Amino acid sequence: MAYPIQPDVVPGEQYRYALTNFRIAHEKVEEQRLQLQEQEKQVALLREHIALLEGSTNGTSVPKTGNSSVDDFSIKNAASRLERQINRWAADVVRAPPTSLTHLRLAAVQDLLEGADISEETYGHSEASPMQVQCLLRHALSFTISEAIINCLVITNSMEANIQIARIHEQIFARDPTVAAVWRRQTFSAAVESCSDYMSRCFLTEHIPTLTSLLCPENNTQAESMVYPLLKAGYDFSRLLHSAPSSSGGSKDAFYRSFIPELGSVLDPRQIELVKRCIKTESGELDRVGATVFPGLVKVSRGASGPAGQPDENVQTVVRRAQVVCECALGIMHPVH
Repeated sequence: MAYPIQPDVVPGEQYRYALTNFRIAHEKVEEQRLQLQEQEKQVALLREHIALLEGSTNGTSVPKTGNSSVDDFSIKNAASRLERQINRWAADVVRAPPTSLTHLRLAAVQDLLEGADISEETYGHSEASPMQVQCLLRHALSFTISEAIINCLVITNSMEANIQIARIHEQIFARDPTVAAVWRRQTFSAAVESCSDYMSRCFLTEHIPTLTSLLCPENNTQAESMVYPLLKAGYDFSRLLHSAPSSSGGSKDAFYRSFIPELGSVLDPRQIELVKRCIKTESGELDRVGATVFPGLVKVSRGASGPAGQPDENVQTVVRRAQVVCECALGIMHPVH
């Protein structure tokens, strides 16, 4: 016996209730979609504003160095180029020294170990080798670039003004790293294009005065033409570091500093990279820094906020280890002070 098929019928009230709920749900979805669109517009506007503050367009950094972006890899490449330039200069000086190599070695160590009692007796009246002097010259110039240029924001041709600018940056960074990052790049957008000869001489006489009197006496244009371009190259490298976008290398709102392991200090494998084989280290013995031929780089960022909401101390991450020749490879033993 066949039964007739009954159509699916719901009461009118239930149908209207379902239809009303469907319309309400649809309106909610549409409202959320419009909210998301508005949020995307606001985020895009915010990104454009940040890019404008950082001297960028469409989120792509346009530093005056000519690169389209600045990251840790490009920084390491630039550091390698500067290192080669310093090495060539030191080799040229050793090939045609203005005075004896022993005198140059003594002058370099006196400048680099300020306050220590250094004389010919310190090294047993032994004659300096070309490799010793070349490495110490590289250390001296690297030290000057590190302390006078990279670690002191050089914006103007005034030493006093640059020191004040560096202090202001430290104060802003301690309060708000994001604001400091934008402030730093805005400030560097108005920086001098290159170091003046006056500033270059100030850097040299302040940090390596004894060597400067031997290698670059005043009014000696030939000697100045050899060393001043290196300081200007160091300034270009500093601008590359400090004008990097805040998200460079994946570390937001960080900035760079350089460091130079001191002569005679104990080798620290976390911070140094030996450029020559060290017999003592391989045999497990303690060895020390003979010369730092190029500074290391650290990225400084603020630590995570503590329980009280205050950020911890600065966190320093080694980006490029300092290039070092140990005492045993250099055939020298510096006084420990």
